[in-house]
Amino acid sequence: MKRKLSLVLACIMLISVFAGCGSANTDSGKDTTATPDEKPVSDSTKEKVSVTLWTLSTKQSALEPITEKFNEENPDYEVTVSYFGTDALKDACKVAASSGTLPNVWFNFGGSFSRFYVENECAYDLTQYAEEHNWYDRFNPSALEICTFDGKLYGYPSAFNVLGVYYRKDIFDQYNLQEPTTFEEFENVCATLKENGVTPITTAGIYGWHVMRFVEQFIELYAGAQLHDQLNAFKESYDCEAVVKALTKYQEFSDKGYFIEGFTAINPDDVNIPLFSGDAAMIIEGQWLDGVFIQNEQDVDNYGSFALPTTGTNRLSSFGDMKQFNINNTADEMDACASFLDYYFSDENVSQYPESYSQPRPLQNAKMPEGQPNVAKLIGLSQENGTFTITDQAFPAEVADALFHVQDAVANHDMTPAEGAAKIQEAIEAYKNK
Repeated sequence: MKRKLSLVLACIMLISVFAGCGSANTDSGKDTTATPDEKPVSDSTKEKVSVTLWTLSTKQSALEPITEKFNEENPDYEVTVSYFGTDALKDACKVAASSGTLPNVWFNFGGSFSRFYVENECAYDLTQYAEEHNWYDRFNPSALEICTFDGKLYGYPSAFNVLGVYYRKDIFDQYNLQEPTTFEEFENVCATLKENGVTPITTAGIYGWHVMRFVEQFIELYAGAQLHDQLNAFKESYDCEAVVKALTKYQEFSDKGYFIEGFTAINPDDVNIPLFSGDAAMIIEGQWLDGVFIQNEQDVDNYGSFALPTTGTNRLSSFGDMKQFNINNTADEMDACASFLDYYFSDENVSQYPESYSQPRPLQNAKMPEGQPNVAKLIGLSQENGTFTITDQAFPAEVADALFHVQDAVANHDMTPAEGAAKIQEAIEAYKNK
């Protein structure tokens, strides 16, 4: 019943978004009748420009002092930040888009997530602004490409992420395990851990995207790099032997208890807990996890990483994230938002709060952070092995939702792997024919 209710609410929001995004909401929900702040300003005749940012709660420990300092040093601006969990932020932005109450700037992922706001005329076209402010000289071209749709820039690049398998060195050492170099060795590692009472993998099924990280690697295993790319581009049918084999392997891992018990009902916000406690030995995560270890007072040196061995190339999945700007921002609001982001991502602040940023920064000639060894390793592996776009950014939302439904159904034996592959392709055909 909860799934049906969520689908109904999602449909209502998507129907209303076309009316909401195009509205003349130039103040983005701010009270324009408010009197100027009584704090000293550089120009007493100039009204303070107030802007709002919505972002992830994982950034709060650094953003709070940085925002306070920025507001003190820039009395013409007032930045207010609101914090959300990953999926709560996605939902909040969709709701705000439907009602024309998006903040001035918000965190977003690449692919279909950010394209939604472009297609529904909610996001500011940054192409000219970027040229005027030398963004093309500052940012890595690959990071800018992630923010580009139909030849126009719609995002301020904030990270380029690659995902690998993190593992606890102490647990591997206890059972004389080595980093696997083949998928067979990876399965042997899982079997050994399970036989000794250690859950091999922690993952989370709620919302679907965390479990998806394993499913897409299983597809890479059986399809190979070329076919996998063709599948994600909808040039080949998902109703094929490779996808059936991948879903069968996923079901097998679930049946053998290689995933944490009850994983389909675990929230991604809680997925790290078994790893930190030693109840699970491995997880698929991005290079930002080194920073999370530091934030949670974990010993970074106790964690290693490797590319999940699938095909001959062992590609890593990758994705970008960005900040998007409200299409109704005034010129002053744009300057306030961009000034704050430049301040937030300054070398000084990144150096002071390195664990709060996805590193390396998506800048040209970016440096690797000190004290986060897995960042350099995973980035290096991505350069050696190559990457593919993470599935929920490669897929439109309705197809990703179909995949997530199939994952749950296959794990719970409510659907066979063959039926699951057919269901995914059915959603693809519906999208293509829409």
